[in-house]
Amino acid sequence: MTTAAMVNNWLAEYGGANANVAHLLCDRHPRESEAFTFVNSSREISGLTYGELADKSRQFATVLRERGVKRGQRVPVLMGKRPELVVTLMAIWRLGAVHVPLFTAFETGAIQIRVDSAEAEIVVTESVHRKKLEPIDGVDVLDIAEQPEVSNGNADSITDSISVGGDEPFIQLYTSGTTGKPKGVAVPVRALASFQSYFHYGLDVRADDVYWNAADPGWAYGLYYGVIAPLAAGHHNVLLDSAFTAESTIALMKSLGVTNFAGAPTMYRAMSKDRNQQIQLRRASSAGEPLPADITAWGRESLGVEVRDHYGQTELGMAICNSAHPSVTRPVKDSSMGQPIPGFAAGEVDGQIAIDVTNSPLMWFSGYQDTTSSATECFTDDGRWYLTGDSGYIDDDGYFFFTARNDDVIISSGYRIGPFDVESVLVTHPAVDDVAVVGSPDPDGIRGQIIEAHVVLSDGYIESDTLVSELQALVRESYSKHAYPRRIRFLDSLPRTPSGKAQRYLLRDT
Repeated sequence: MTTAAMVNNWLAEYGGANANVAHLLCDRHPRESEAFTFVNSSREISGLTYGELADKSRQFATVLRERGVKRGQRVPVLMGKRPELVVTLMAIWRLGAVHVPLFTAFETGAIQIRVDSAEAEIVVTESVHRKKLEPIDGVDVLDIAEQPEVSNGNADSITDSISVGGDEPFIQLYTSGTTGKPKGVAVPVRALASFQSYFHYGLDVRADDVYWNAADPGWAYGLYYGVIAPLAAGHHNVLLDSAFTAESTIALMKSLGVTNFAGAPTMYRAMSKDRNQQIQLRRASSAGEPLPADITAWGRESLGVEVRDHYGQTELGMAICNSAHPSVTRPVKDSSMGQPIPGFAAGEVDGQIAIDVTNSPLMWFSGYQDTTSSATECFTDDGRWYLTGDSGYIDDDGYFFFTARNDDVIISSGYRIGPFDVESVLVTHPAVDDVAVVGSPDPDGIRGQIIEAHVVLSDGYIESDTLVSELQALVRESYSKHAYPRRIRFLDSLPRTPSGKAQRYLLRDT
């Protein structure tokens, strides 16, 4: 089947007037098939079949309906990667309600912004996070621990689920961003078609793959492609409910026999520090931030496959990728994020990466939930192009390259310098565990801005003038004399968004 035919089939399947989320993501799949493999902090492993997910979510939907949850209502969920999380989401969707993800690292302030914006009346959580919700007035807090009958299978069950249709939302996320207040992004059911295109073409997940998307479902990549896309495809994913470490990730990949892995560049970077670890994967994919070229090379050596960089946003899902499926794959170019996946067309508008809305049948985002001007300011006046806010370029072979977020571009002595380019060089030094580069005002008033690097040191290294000189020389000698960091600061850690993106604006303010 051609890619165009596949896209049309997905649009028909997920975009129809009778689209039913619980049916599409759960009830149509064989009851005995495994939906998720859960690994807790003690490394105990348990499974959840589609049949168990169907039964338990019907039971919990009854509880939610008794608490007043109804079609279209926004229901925030603050919960770790445990079976009850997936059961809760499916129960919400059975009622035609809308899931609002809350990252478990959020404190009360971040939670309240989202709860207030979503006009939520109820929040579902677990005991460990309940205290974060106590200061928020006017919200019914439902602690999953208070519903043991759901886990034990003793609750009454609803027998039906609501069909909301392809144009109605079933998720509402909030942009993590690097600047400004989070903006609401309502995800319609028909977005499942775009999720399937990425799952099939971008990730090349096959029926016999042991697939693990290690991203957190509190943000877009982990929710779209670690929970929803596998459910839509009737596949399974691994959900690990503990903090990331390179050692534990490698060990779990080996013990479960993972063949198709997706994670953030920081995960690969941490794993690459141990050159003695050898893992054989069939596919490896990266998203969240640009992938340094040295990690691509490391993947070939230590994973048995190159790590493929993929590009997307909360507002898009994944749209431009080094796709792995044999029908669309092309050779990987270092530092390139590839080409648009089937169903999307992209280009460059005034130096920005842009999605061609007219020629992108899988484009589902039309504006933010806010009623301010920001709801549509990311589109050109004629509506033809969605402007991502990311600077980039396309080479003669049609490969897309990310340069920087527009608000992160450094202009020094008339040069526009993308921080990622400098970071990619600095991180190759063994003393650099993590790094973010920003522009700071030139104290001499000559260059406009100077480049300032914020460096987290690897274990066993200490800051020194000698190290500063080494890092500066590394950039001058291996990248460009005009782009070396004239100032280097050493930090214990970098401020990052819940999705792992460096919050450079906070570093500019220091």
